[in-house]
Amino acid sequence: MSAPRRVRVLSGEVAIFAECWGSRGPCVVLGHGFGGSARNFRPQARALAANHRVVLFDARGHARSDAPEPAAAYQPELFVADLGAVLDAFDTKRAVVGGLSMGAGIALRFALEHSERVSGLVLSAFPRAVDEPAHVPWARGFADAIEARGLEAAGQELIWGRFDARTADLIKSGFLEHRPHALVHVLRELIAQQPAPNDMTGLTELAIPTLVIVGAEDLPSLGACRALGRLIPGANLVEIPGAGHIVNLSHAAEYNRALVAFLAAPR
Repeated sequence: MSAPRRVRVLSGEVAIFAECWGSRGPCVVLGHGFGGSARNFRPQARALAANHRVVLFDARGHARSDAPEPAAAYQPELFVADLGAVLDAFDTKRAVVGGLSMGAGIALRFALEHSERVSGLVLSAFPRAVDEPAHVPWARGFADAIEARGLEAAGQELIWGRFDARTADLIKSGFLEHRPHALVHVLRELIAQQPAPNDMTGLTELAIPTLVIVGAEDLPSLGACRALGRLIPGANLVEIPGAGHIVNLSHAAEYNRALVAFLAAPR
């Protein structure tokens, strides 16, 4: 397999790192979760690249993308605009878009605002919502902890220390490459603002083929993913036994089977 094509995409004044695997077929764009990077979806890119163009990117404030200093640079609408800029950079008018956790939240916002550009949705491990009693205090508390104690200490206390050992290793392995100030802003301006599926206007009218994937052991995301499966017309919900939050990495074979079947279905 040839190496992916890598580009720097300009979204406003922010440069977004992106890579494209494969050279022919429909386009699939996948966005990583909070604290991740484009690398997190490479098992899926390798599995699909023979028949699809798979575009992965680092969200603003993460890994190889720019990390602006102002908090205002991390508003939800700017993450949505970044996804549109990535599509434009690869001359793609319509694509299957999706992601994991934070990336799924961004993909769904994009689909609700730009449905004409979305041929399919893949929503994995959908993030917790602002109406969950522990969610906003956790997100803001994590931001405060990063500022007070540094990223590694805060991460051990509030992120990877809360997951099973395998998931914790997957999260921690890439987490420390990010700039702390950017993660603080993402937590406060994006993660802490995530609405619940029941509060998202237009969800029940969304006429886009949708795959929802969640690990059966991912208790923080299970309720939201089941709600998406009920609310989005015709959505296909897949619960992967034994899987936790980073379902596409910990159970890549099962995840890829569900993804390949979804992409092969007639539109």
